Amino acid sequence: MSTEFTEWLRGRTDEQLRALVTARPELITPVPAHIEGLASRAGTPSAIGRALDRLDRFTLAVLETLTLQPGPVTRTALRSLLSKATAGTAGRKQLDEALGTAVERLRDTGLAFGRDNALRPAPGVAEALDPPAGLGPLAADVFRHHSPEELETLLGDIGAPESPGSPRERLTELLGDPAAVGRLLDEVSPQARAALDELAWGPPSGRLPNARREVRAATAQSPIEELLARGLLGATGEESVALPREVGLFLREGRVHRDLSPAPPELEGATRDQALADRTAAGQAFTLVRTVEELCERWSVDPPGVLRTGGLAIRDLKRTAQLLDLPEWAAGLVVEIAFAAGLIAAGGSVDEEWLPTAAYDGWRVKSADDQWVLLASAWAGMDRVPGLIGERDDRDRPLNALHPDLRRPPAAQVRTQTLSVLASTPLGLAPSAASVLARLAWERPRRRGAYRDRLAEFTLREAEQIGLTGLGVMSDHGRGLVRGDGTAAGLLAPLLPEPVDHVLLQADLTAVAPGPLTSDLGRWIALAADVESKGGATVYRFGEHSIRRALDSGHSADDLLAILERHSTTPVPQPLRYLITDVARRHGRIRVGTASAYVRCDDPSVLDEVIADKRSALLRLRRLAPTVLASKTSRATLLDSLRAMGYAPVAESLEGDLLVSRAESRRTEGPPVARTPGPSGPEPDVAAAAVRAMRAGDEAHRKRRRPSRGQDGQVPRSSSTTTIHALQEAIRQGSRVWIGYLDAQGHATSRILEPARMEGGYLTAYDETRAAVHRFALHRITGIADVS
Repeated sequence: MSTEFTEWLRGRTDEQLRALVTARPELITPVPAHIEGLASRAGTPSAIGRALDRLDRFTLAVLETLTLQPGPVTRTALRSLLSKATAGTAGRKQLDEALGTAVERLRDTGLAFGRDNALRPAPGVAEALDPPAGLGPLAADVFRHHSPEELETLLGDIGAPESPGSPRERLTELLGDPAAVGRLLDEVSPQARAALDELAWGPPSGRLPNARREVRAATAQSPIEELLARGLLGATGEESVALPREVGLFLREGRVHRDLSPAPPELEGATRDQALADRTAAGQAFTLVRTVEELCERWSVDPPGVLRTGGLAIRDLKRTAQLLDLPEWAAGLVVEIAFAAGLIAAGGSVDEEWLPTAAYDGWRVKSADDQWVLLASAWAGMDRVPGLIGERDDRDRPLNALHPDLRRPPAAQVRTQTLSVLASTPLGLAPSAASVLARLAWERPRRRGAYRDRLAEFTLREAEQIGLTGLGVMSDHGRGLVRGDGTAAGLLAPLLPEPVDHVLLQADLTAVAPGPLTSDLGRWIALAADVESKGGATVYRFGEHSIRRALDSGHSADDLLAILERHSTTPVPQPLRYLITDVARRHGRIRVGTASAYVRCDDPSVLDEVIADKRSALLRLRRLAPTVLASKTSRATLLDSLRAMGYAPVAESLEGDLLVSRAESRRTEGPPVARTPGPSGPEPDVAAAAVRAMRAGDEAHRKRRRPSRGQDGQVPRSSSTTTIHALQEAIRQGSRVWIGYLDAQGHATSRILEPARMEGGYLTAYDETRAAVHRFALHRITGIADVS
C-alpha cells in the first residue's frame, strides 16, 4: 500500500501538496529529496501522531471508522456506518456536509487517500490509532501467546467446526462470525453479559489476578470464567484480560462510536453589551501598559536580585505586588509578560539583577495601543505559564516568577486554541469556562486532560487581566490580535483614554489626576508626591519627604510651584505652598562634604543642636569652626543619619557646589525574544519552494535505474530509499527478496531472505541461503530485487 500512497501523492497537484506541507510543516523539516521521501516521512509514527493531534472529534471518528474496515471504503458506506452514531444529533444533509469536509481534510493532510469510491487510511495510520475508537486488540493478538493445545481445548468447548488452519486462525475466524458470537453470548449468564457490556464502550481491558488460569465452559464458577472459557475474553498477561475487537464490534451492534456529533458543542454563557465589553477590555489593556511601564521604571532604579537557581525571589514578588497594587498572581503575570516581550532581563556587572533592557526605551516611546499589541502578542506566544507561580514542582521546590522551570512546551498552543475559541463566539457572549473546555475537548480530543484544562483556565483568567476580554466577552481588538491581520492596534486606539496634562490640587495636600497623565507629568508628580489611592482617578499626596525628594533631584521651590501652577486647573492651595517653601527653606541649610565628611551650616545654633542630639554620638562629630563640623563617617552615611534625625541636608562638591542626587536608571542587554511559530505553518513562499524542490528531486529520482538482479551475476543495486521501502513492503506481505550484501571484509554477496522486522538500523530475516535467522546491517545492503 505504501507504493500506492506514493503514487497518489505524486498525482496530487502542486496546490494540494502545498496544502499538505502547510497543514503538516514537520514533513518539510528538512525538505525531502523527492516524493518517495515525503511519503516515507508522512508515514512515520511521530509525524502521524502530530497530524492526528490536530484533528477534531468528528474527523478523528471518520478516520477510525475508515481504519476498521478491511479494504477500500466508499463514501456512501462510510456515511452509513457513521449515521448509526449520529442518529438524533444530525440530519442527513448536515452529516453529508460534515463527512465531505472531514474526508477532504483527511486527504489534504495525507491521513487518507483514494477517490470517494475507494477511500483508505494512509500507511501507518492504523498502527498509530491502535486501538481505534476505544476497541480492544484483534482476536489474533489477544490469543497470540496461547499455546495451540490451549486453543484446541477452547475451540472444543465452544463447539467450533473443523476447518483448515492453525487453532488461532480458526478461533479468529469464529469470533469474526456474528452468528457464532451471538450464539456464545446466549450461553453466558446475565452477570457475564453485563461485564461484557461495560467493556464494550469503556476501556476494553482490565486487571484480573491469575488471568492465565485453566478454565472450561462446563466448570466455570464466575462470570469472568464463563467469558474466558468461551473466548469472549482473553488473557493478554498474567494479570490482564482484554475484549477481542470482533466481540466489541458485535456488542456495539455495528456502531464504531456510541454517540457522535458532526458539529462542535455550542458555547454557552451570559450575554452582555459588546460596546461595554470593548471599553472594559480597553481599560484593562491601558492598565497593563502603565503597570509594565511602572514596573520597568522602578526596577531601573531599584532592581531585585536574581536567585542562584534563576527567577525572582518570593519576597521580591510580594514587594513588587505591593508597589504595583496588584494581587501576587497578577504581579507575577505582569513580570512574565515584560520578560517575554524582552523588556526586562537578567544583567549586572557583579551580581545579576533583573533590569530593564534597551528594548524598553524603544517600547516606551510607542503609542499605548502599539505598546499593548507587543505585550499581548508576547503573552500569547510565550511557552511560560505564569499561573504556576507559587506552586511546587515534583521535588517540592517552589516555582518562582521568571524561573526556567515555568516553561511548558504545550502552553503557547493551548493558549492559542483557547483564544481561537473565544474569537469564534458571537458578539456579546461571555462563554462559561465549562463550555470553553468542552469545545476544546471536541476540537482536540487526543489532547484532553486535566493539565490541558488547567492551561485553558489560566488563559481565560489572564486574557481578562491583560485586556483581550472584558466582562468575559472577547473584545474587537482581541479578535484582531487572534486574527493576526494587524488591526488590533487600530481597533484599540479609539477606546483608550486620552492622557491628561493637568491635575486638581486640593487643600488637604493632595492632587487628583482625573485620568492617565502624560509621561512627563506622570514622572514628575511621582517624584514630588506619593500615590495614595488608584482607581478612576489617582490621588497623590504631597509630604515633606516627597518634596525633599524633588528638591534633592535638583528642583528649586520656585520650579515646583511653577510646574504646579502650569499643570493645575485649580490655584495652588496655600497649605501646599507653605509646605514647599518651608521644606525648601530648611533644605540645604546643612551641607555635607568630604573630610572624610563634614557638615557646614551658616547658622551655628543649628550645629549646636546637632551636637547636642544624643543620636549624633555614633557620627563622632567634631567642631572645626562655628559653622563647620567634621565626621569620620562617609558622606552618604552622614546624609542618611542627619535625615533620619529630622534635618534636611544636601550634599556638596569640593568646590562647594550643590550635588544633585538623582537616582540613576540602569539598563541591561536582553537576549533575543524567542517567537513561537504560529499555527498556520510555513509561509506560502516557503511551502511553494519546498514543493518545487521535491518535484525536481522526484523527477531525477525516477530516472535512476530501478532495482534489478544485475547483469553477469552481479548482486542487486538500488538506492537506500528504494531498498528500505522494498523491505518494508516485503515485511508487510511476508514475501521473499533477493539482496546484495557486503560482508565484514567488504566482499559483495547475494542472499535470499524472508524479512521479519527492521529496528535500530538492522534487518532481522530468515536467510534461505544459510537456513538460519540472521541480523543484517541496513547500511551494508547494496540493493534489493524480487525473487521470481
